[in-house]
Amino acid sequence: MSSARSVTSSPPKPTFDSKDFLATLTDAPGVYRMLDAERKVLYVGKAKNLKKRVSSYFNKTGHSPRIALMLQQVAVMEVTATRSEAEALILENTLIKKLAPKYNILFRDDKSYPYIGIGGKDGGGEFPRLFYHRGAFEKKSQYFGPFPNGLAVRESIQLIQKSFLLRTCEESVFAHRSRPCLMHQIKRCKAPCVGLISKPDYAADVRLAEMFLRGRHSEVIDGLSGQMEAAAKELRFEEAAALRDQIRALQAVLHRQYVSSTRDADVDIIAAVVERGSLCVNLAMVRGGLHLGDRAYFPVAAAEAEAAEGLTAFVVQHYVEQPAPARLILSDWPIEDLPAGIHAGPPKNEMERAWVEMAMTNARLAVQARWQAKTRSSGRLAALQEALDMPEPPRRIECFDISHTMGEGTVASCVVCVDGAMKKGDYRRFNIEGIQPGDDYAAMRQALTRRYEKVATGETVAPDLVLIDGGKGQHRVARDVFAELGLDHLASIGVAKGEDRKPGLETLFVHGPSGPHEVPLQLGMDHPGFHLIQEIRDEAHRFAIVGHRARRARARGHSKLEDVAGVGPARRKKLLAQFGGLDGVKAATIEDLCRVDGVSRRLAEEIHKTLK
Repeated sequence: MSSARSVTSSPPKPTFDSKDFLATLTDAPGVYRMLDAERKVLYVGKAKNLKKRVSSYFNKTGHSPRIALMLQQVAVMEVTATRSEAEALILENTLIKKLAPKYNILFRDDKSYPYIGIGGKDGGGEFPRLFYHRGAFEKKSQYFGPFPNGLAVRESIQLIQKSFLLRTCEESVFAHRSRPCLMHQIKRCKAPCVGLISKPDYAADVRLAEMFLRGRHSEVIDGLSGQMEAAAKELRFEEAAALRDQIRALQAVLHRQYVSSTRDADVDIIAAVVERGSLCVNLAMVRGGLHLGDRAYFPVAAAEAEAAEGLTAFVVQHYVEQPAPARLILSDWPIEDLPAGIHAGPPKNEMERAWVEMAMTNARLAVQARWQAKTRSSGRLAALQEALDMPEPPRRIECFDISHTMGEGTVASCVVCVDGAMKKGDYRRFNIEGIQPGDDYAAMRQALTRRYEKVATGETVAPDLVLIDGGKGQHRVARDVFAELGLDHLASIGVAKGEDRKPGLETLFVHGPSGPHEVPLQLGMDHPGFHLIQEIRDEAHRFAIVGHRARRARARGHSKLEDVAGVGPARRKKLLAQFGGLDGVKAATIEDLCRVDGVSRRLAEEIHKTLK
């Protein structure tokens, strides 16, 4: 990446000789590392000017208690000079994540931000679709965002769909439609799949949606108003009424959003608070003048950190991998060592001060909710420990469930609960293959074997408790797998549904640290530990169903007609239109198929054979 130079004080001393070290430093940008007498990294920082930045630690007073304590432990310092401040920023961010120094405030990598996309596969063809997107961008699609969370994206998609009636269906569905779907009937799509809107008219709607997403709201509304007046003058009253409703919908959203907007600007409002021993940074996002909501971040290694320190760490780390908006409004100012190209400052007027206060209020609420959840979780874990007669509360709990439809698309889920809170980053799904359809025992055995082989070999951490959504038989399969893998010490519970599958009547088949319980356990409906088991079991069930539906949809989204040589998109569309869908094609005789334009008898026989 860059030429690097390391300067190390030698030999290490209990008290760092800063004077001699500072004399060797360069004025170049770079990264510095502070180490203790055991050469453990205490802190990693970046600097525009290494000499000035490092000197400030030893030549100035008034450091925070956290920094003062760190400086007392410094025995060795190392520096790496880089070619630019940008390189220093990237290197600092990499080292912080890799080394996790004790005194750095580290914000964990989060999922990529969601976007709204217009285009789809190969740009969506002549009728681009509106879709929710995370991850890498495709060249032929356009993306708008980022949004702070999935809810904000879905609300915006509903607005765009309602206002501009763009399609949201997948390409496989769009290509095989022979009549309008429900979205057209409820006035959420203009049904381009069956030709109910022309290509130029649909393209005009796409342009309006793109303008609106870019914040050009007044242009969109003025254009629609002009169209409405023209339609009314030409006595096209139905069209004028539709345009009027479209304008009202857009105005209603803008009136709601402009309460906290920034005149079509792109702005991030960032506030940090320290309460109840926790540092929280709250990020509120405004894009195109629309307030898209906010998100709270809780860093690690932030003990005794001040709000300004947390704010600095967040800005430096967050905008390495995320695009920075035109301006950042910060709750604390001044902030030192902001990356080049970041335009930040304090609130400038009463409105901006209100935005910052709102962001700080949301940060405080997030801290309070986290504290309450932690208190509640510790109580539920303690209650579960007592009920199961465990030596310690089960910090890590894993739960498995199986989902399929009449044996089709079998998926097993594994969800994870750590310290009483669901840890979605550790969730796993297993596509089950090679078993008799509908054999839940075999499916459970396969999922457990695949998961706990890695535990047996030490590749991943072992849970304190395993929950199996199922009765005695399912639980017995789990115990057999654990015995085969040498993990018989794992505690487990089979959660059997109660009479008539009513929640609260579940029976628990327990295998604890000292062996299996002779009598199945039934906890009261008001038992805190039982509530935790239900919550984890329900999450495993939800996660399994979502995976199963996705797998089944992928399998069904592939048309068998695509497997027939000689049946391309044009012939496939004619066949589906002629017979009203794939089921109609399957039911057709060879003679029926021959009547379709472009289908010879030989091809008809091949289609009939393939579908049968």
